[in-house]
Amino acid sequence: MIIRTVRSTIRKYSLFRPGDRVIVAVSGGPDSLALLYCLRSLSEDLRLDLKVAHFDHGLRKGSHREPVFVRKIAEQMGLPFYAGGGDVIKLRGGKGSLEEAARLARLDFLRRLAKKLKARRVALGHNMDDQAETVLMRILRGSGLAGLSGMSALKELGGCVFVRPLMEVKRLEIERYLRDLNLRPFRDPSNNDESFLRNKLRRKLIPLLAKEYNPRVKEILNSLAENVSCDYDYILSRARIVAGDNRAAPLKTLSLLRMHPSLRRMVIRLRIGALQGSTRRITSKHMEEIEDMLFNRPSGSVVNLPKGYFVEKRGASLYFRRSRRERQKAISKCLL
Repeated sequence: MIIRTVRSTIRKYSLFRPGDRVIVAVSGGPDSLALLYCLRSLSEDLRLDLKVAHFDHGLRKGSHREPVFVRKIAEQMGLPFYAGGGDVIKLRGGKGSLEEAARLARLDFLRRLAKKLKARRVALGHNMDDQAETVLMRILRGSGLAGLSGMSALKELGGCVFVRPLMEVKRLEIERYLRDLNLRPFRDPSNNDESFLRNKLRRKLIPLLAKEYNPRVKEILNSLAENVSCDYDYILSRARIVAGDNRAAPLKTLSLLRMHPSLRRMVIRLRIGALQGSTRRITSKHMEEIEDMLFNRPSGSVVNLPKGYFVEKRGASLYFRRSRRERQKAISKCLL
């Protein structure tokens, strides 16, 4: 029973505390709709104060009907409803993927809403199948431990805590649950577009792996993510101790050279994350360049990073900086 699994996941990862105000992000699709009904069923027992939120990306014809659909369900449940939307194509500005721009716009809306409502948690509808697809996609892209950890059941992001109560629920179980409730969710036609890597993995590669190699491939990928996440969290905790509280300070090259490679890379990533705000666009190539500079290149060497940032080897230290142009842009924003 899906409710039993969700309750177990909530307890296992301590996703909620009694009295929590929780924003449930509902697109109107199967996963988020199941999430809403599950949490509504558990809300009295767990003493959750639920709010329903929907963000319209405006990327496909008929998307304006989805907030109407979600609002109606929220009203039937007696839950407050909050809608948001934005011109994702304009926000993208011709840079990066449309998927990423949509994700960032949605997360920004949810973070702002959580702050406004003083909500402790934002619940998302990602499930076991989503996790398997994410891990496989990152394997193919050559991710390190951070990427292979997959999506966390609980994660703080930009001052907001996001939780995923359906992480141990299969997509087939979600579909069955909705049929039992006689619910017809909205279906996003873009989920069938195989020009998107995730859709191609879902529709072609994962079924092939399940048929020809291991019928439990989704469970195996989820287990991999959980095991790697455990190891990654330990290394991260050690790296934070080594890196210290002053994330803007340079790193001594001799100290870095004496570290275990895994710990050294994590410390460097922490510095970059403190500088840029995230390490989402930092690739293995960037890390290889920084290590080559550390071991082999002379003082004055530079490795350029995304968004106008760079790492410079100066004397016996590595300095993490942003370009003069980026500094000026930051100053201009503060003056507006």
